[in-house]
Amino acid sequence: MNAQEKRDLFYQWVEESDNIVFFGGAGVSTESGIPDFRSVDGLYHMKYDYPPEEIISHSFFLRNTKEFYRFYRDKLLLDGVQPNAAHRGLAKLEQMGKVRAVITQNIDGLHQLAGSKEVLELHGSTLRNYCMRCGKFYSADDLRKMDLVPRCTCGGLIKPDVVLYEEGLDQGILRKSVQYIANADMLIVGGTSLVVWPAAGLIDYYQGKKLVVINMQPTARDGMADLVISEKIGEVFSRWA
Repeated sequence: MNAQEKRDLFYQWVEESDNIVFFGGAGVSTESGIPDFRSVDGLYHMKYDYPPEEIISHSFFLRNTKEFYRFYRDKLLLDGVQPNAAHRGLAKLEQMGKVRAVITQNIDGLHQLAGSKEVLELHGSTLRNYCMRCGKFYSADDLRKMDLVPRCTCGGLIKPDVVLYEEGLDQGILRKSVQYIANADMLIVGGTSLVVWPAAGLIDYYQGKKLVVINMQPTARDGMADLVISEKIGEVFSRWA
């Protein structure tokens, strides 16, 4: 099939389905100007005193909090970023009763900003921050107004509600994600290289015959997909945006 035939088949499947689950990664947000981690110009290829993988680990956060927050504020705590056509299209499909859930590896909150209601954030969100001592909540805007290393009114250290390396995923969110995927009649995987585990293993729970992978680069699971679309995800979803 050529590119247009693949798109037409995809749109036909969406039309026929009313229990769609979307599983997405960094590539969904790159069209909003948010860098991904593994591309040539992604975060893993930037130059810091420490490798980004080390900086965004639990032990580094505790050991070198100032350096963590210098990187975090510079590269992850982004301001003024807006949803793109992929986010808006998925929100519209949810309103139409097509998409039941969005499962995301992203931490930017753009799916909710676009209007999606049922969003399962596997890796947390930069929009939520908590005091490690008393549990008080702080927004991203609160954090921006604070010193480099933010402190609670009680004096405790504030930590972003994101899953750092060496930390486990929320088991409740994982279970809910498995349930949605297992019951879906169509699973759309977009903007992810499917190399981050355990999140990447979630698609193994899909039972149906409409597994669609939309990604600019080949993924490890292209061979098991029923349809592979090698285009920008925002362009594919612009039909509903």
